[in-house]
Parts: sequence; structure tokens; C-alpha cells
Amino acid sequence: MSAKLQPNGSAEAPVENTSQLSIVGINFGNSYASIAVLTKEGEAECIANEDGERQIACAISFLGEEIYYGNQATHQLVKNSQNTIMGFRNLLGKKFSEIPQSQDTKSAPVIQHPDIADEPAYKVQILQPAPSPLPQSTHTSNLNTPAASHAPTPRSEPVPAERILSVFEVTTMFIANLVESAEDFLGTKIQGAVLTVPATFTDTQKEALEKAASAAGVHVLQLLDEAAAAVATTTSEQWAEGAPPDRTQLIVDLGASSLTLTLLSLRAGLAFVLASSHSPNISGTQIDDTLIKFFAADFTKKTKTPLAVCPSTGVADTRAEARLRLAIEHTKRTISASPGAATCSIESLKDGLDYTGAINRMRFDLLAHPIYTAAASAASALLASAGIDAHLVDELVYVGGNASLPGLDEALVLQAGFREDVETPFARGVVTGGGVGDPTTVLARGCAVQGALVAGIPAGEEYVAVREAYARAGDGDGGEGEAKRNGVRATGKTVGVLVPGAVEGVVSELGGVWVPVVHRETALPARRTVRFDVELDEGTKVLALEVWEVNESVRVEKVTAPPFEADDDDDEDEEEEPEEVEVKFHVVNKEVFLGAVQMQSLLGIQTKGKGKDAGKWFTTLEVQFVVETTGALKVDVKEVGEGGATGSLRVPAPGS
Repeated sequence: MSAKLQPNGSAEAPVENTSQLSIVGINFGNSYASIAVLTKEGEAECIANEDGERQIACAISFLGEEIYYGNQATHQLVKNSQNTIMGFRNLLGKKFSEIPQSQDTKSAPVIQHPDIADEPAYKVQILQPAPSPLPQSTHTSNLNTPAASHAPTPRSEPVPAERILSVFEVTTMFIANLVESAEDFLGTKIQGAVLTVPATFTDTQKEALEKAASAAGVHVLQLLDEAAAAVATTTSEQWAEGAPPDRTQLIVDLGASSLTLTLLSLRAGLAFVLASSHSPNISGTQIDDTLIKFFAADFTKKTKTPLAVCPSTGVADTRAEARLRLAIEHTKRTISASPGAATCSIESLKDGLDYTGAINRMRFDLLAHPIYTAAASAASALLASAGIDAHLVDELVYVGGNASLPGLDEALVLQAGFREDVETPFARGVVTGGGVGDPTTVLARGCAVQGALVAGIPAGEEYVAVREAYARAGDGDGGEGEAKRNGVRATGKTVGVLVPGAVEGVVSELGGVWVPVVHRETALPARRTVRFDVELDEGTKVLALEVWEVNESVRVEKVTAPPFEADDDDDEDEEEEPEEVEVKFHVVNKEVFLGAVQMQSLLGIQTKGKGKDAGKWFTTLEVQFVVETTGALKVDVKEVGEGGATGSLRVPAPGS
């Protein structure tokens, strides 16, 4: 027995077989949406809609009596742009007076709702369905009357009409269509969903999204920040297999309208936000505009027909631009998945002239280089604000279709100064073909994982606090709920043990062997346990461990690069001067001595054989650190094995 969660964290009456309920994760972006479910094998996968699309365009188009959704709607931009609605998610929960008035006419413009004050809306032209015919009379007594007829009243034609839709109504319609697609795919009714929300959403916008989803028939289990959805994916077994449990991660979300960066510390599956930034002036649309201008110029060159696109002022060939904008989506996907050239083919681009162009990856990256450079600069600025060197970042996670471009990965690693061995989906080879690291599916899969977790919380009073922890807290006014949500503390330095002697596989320059236990930026409270072998003093068999707080930094040294091996045909008289390059090293320095644990070994074993350790005494230790929210530290040390020695240390909180 378990209970369904309400948006406010309260519980309904228990329902049977919670584990069998159909829970989906929905990534609701401003340009594209996707749906994911947890399979029987426990892996999160994106599912397709009725058109076979896993990336569903956030668009609705009205044509006569028909309503189109997703990519079918985007194709209406060519001849029916004024009745096609796009980019509505970011307007949800906003007032009309808060929306900047732009000259963008690629889709239906936002207007002031005629009946609701300060409410943004859209006006579209439709055909009202004709009324149903009158039923045929079945009374024989009335057949002889002048008005009687054996045939039904002829059906009239549909009537042109004007329809006003608020942003809330558009969002409700679109989410309802997403859920309908998921139910058709799964063959069962959706019982609950976790939806993504961007970091820029206010509490008012989150509330509006929750209400729109509820109006669409979706039981919202949780609204999950996009960064948190990415964490849910990257800490799952499917992704994190072989990855260290403690690592620093940078999430790069290059969407159609902005760039969002989030720097996180992942510690044993828990995430702590170190810094974040939002850059509305860096976007995937800039890449699209650059490509459109490139192919438009190529079309003009080949056909001698002028083609004006993406003008800052003046009139553009809007239909031709819309056709190009649709075609380059395929071009970008091809560039992302293949090292070769990608084509852009359009029938009747302008004046009945067909167009086929091509672009290779080198030219593509050259055109997109200003956007790549801006993203790298934003990443460098974020790291500088957090006081973390790029060399200390262990993993880059990419989110969004534009982040699937290999050129972005190469530019970030090179220009922002990340290590050459920094973990990325491209380095792991899991981006091509929609692998585990596919940036277009990261958020939806994270929501599916989170949805299964939330739905699996048992019922009962003892789990009330757990359910409330997953409910969206805070009302945006700095109240107690928001303080609880943002008041998590974290360690400022790495804490560990310094062991005299030798520990296999660990090297240190600190006068002993350094074993980190609780890394810096670990959310509190924290409990960490490490196990390792330690060499004993041959005579006394005494164990002595020092507990230190250390400072981690990066040292830069200039070294001479290896000389270039010239071919025999090269001029021997031309000798190049050796080039100096900068090399970064991770440095650990002892900062605060916290105490020591000393005890007599009871289970030491002498190594036999003829190896380098022959005759030496070793034992296995298990060290556990518990750091409280106040900063107080408790250290427990024990020899592994029955009857082993034990020792402990307690360090009070700073200032106590």
C-alpha cells in the first residue's frame, strides 16, 4: 500500500501496487519536449510520439478545423505562421506587461487578452465546425405536416472564426497531447509525472505550470529543476558505472534561447550547487541564424536570385527563411553524428527554384566559432566566480540538441582550460546514435528516474517528512520554506587521514600517505567510509593516523615541449627553438591539524615470499568520518576482522 503525492506533499487514500503505476518524466523545454519512462530493466529511455519523434517541437498550429502538434506544427511556419504558436513555455505565469515587445514574426505574435487584464494570449484564425444535422422525424403522425421531411437537415459549411488562447490554455493543450502520446505508446493510462522547470522560473511560473499540467489531466509528482534532472541521470547506474563517486561536474545547457551553466559537486550521489549562470545572449538560435545566412548566400551564388534572411531591419523572405530553418535541423543532426559533410536540401526555396547545399564539419565549426567562444568565456567566468580552477573539474555534461555538436565540446575543453582527460559524453563515445550521454534525452530520463523514486515512497506517517522533502518548497518571498530549501551547508575543505608508511596505489608528498575521506563541497551532514591497507612498524605494531584539513590548489609550471621530429627532406639548417608549454598539477597542502588516532594492531600479518614487501607487516583499516551540520567531526578507526583494534576521535565544531 502507498499513497499518491499531491503537489503540496499531502497524501491521498492509499492505492494498490504503486510499483506498477505508469510514471513518466517530461522535459518541457521552450523549443522541444521529450518523454521518458523507466523500463522493466530499470533503465530510463525516451519514448516516441505517434509520428516517431522523440524530440517533440513545442508548437501548436491551427489550420481550418485541424490542430497540429509538434513537428507537424512547425511545418506550418512556411505558409501558416500567423496561426502557429511557439515559444510559449517561457511566457507561462507572466503578465503581458512583463513580456518585452519584439518584432519577431516567425510565429503568432503575443497579444493582450481582450477579456482578461494584463494576460498574454494568442489570436488565431480557425474554421468553426458546422452544427450537427437535425435528427430525422420518426413520428408518422407528423409526416403530413408542411414542415415534415424524411431527410435530415443539410449540414452547413464550417464558418471562419477567431479564437483567443491564453498562454495557460496553450500549455494545457500541449501537455495533454504529450500525455496522450505517452499513453498511446505505453498502452496504459499515465498515473503521474515529474516535469522539468528551468532555473529562471519564479514560484509564480512554477505554480502556473503545475496548474496547467493538472488541467491537462497530469498528476504532478514533482517539479524538478533542470540541473537536478541532469544529476538524477548522471548519478544513475546506467550513466555512472565506472565513474568516481566524488567528482566536480559542470552542466552545459545550450538551449535555443539561452545558455545555462551549473557547477556541481557530486559526493556519493548527492549534489551541491557551487555556482550557476544564465546567459540569454548566447543561444542555439544564433547558430541557426548563422547557418541560414550561409546557405542563403550559397543559394544566391548558385541561382543569381537574391535571398534576404535574418535581417536586423527591413523585410525578409519569410517563407524561404522558414524553409531553411526547418531544413538545418537535419543538417545539425547530421553534423553531430557524422564526421563527414552534411547537406541542406529544399524544394522550391524561392521563385520555384530548388536548392541543395553542403557543409563540412570544419566550415560548420568555423561559422559557429563565435558562439562556442562565448560559451567557453561564460564557463571560465563561472569557474572564476566559484574560485575553482578548470583543472579541478572532472566531468562535463551537455544538455540540449545544440550541445550535441562536437565542436562545442572541443572549444570548451581547449579554451576554458579543462584537462585533456576530462570526462565528457564525447570522450566516452556515447553521444552518437542517442547513447547514454545523449544531450537531448538527459533531462527527460532524469525525470523518469526521479518519478520512480517519488512514486515508490511508502505511505504512513513515518514517511511524511520524506514526502514533504520532495514537494516544491518556498513561495518566492524569502519565507521559511525557501530558507530550508537553500540553507544546506557544505564542507569548505577536504578532510582526510595522513598515514605513515605505505598504502598501496596512493602517493603523497605530505610526509606520509594522504587518504581523502570527505571531499570539499560535500553537503552536510555527511558520512563517509574508506578501507585501505597500511604498513605497520615491525617492532611495535603501533598504528598512528593523523587527521588533517587540507587546501587543494593548482600549480602551473612551464615545461619544454618535446622537439618536433623533422623529415629528412626538411632543411637541416632550420632549427626551431624549443617551445615552452604550461602544465597544471593538482596540489594538496596541509592546513589544519585536527587530531590523531593511535592504537595497537591486533591483526597484523607479515608478508611472505620474495617480493619488495616480503617480511613487512600490514593490516587493513576501515576509517569512518561523520560530519554534522554544525561542522563537528567524529572519526572511527578499526582493523578489519574479528577482534581487531579500534580507536576514535571527536573534533568539535569550529567556534564551539
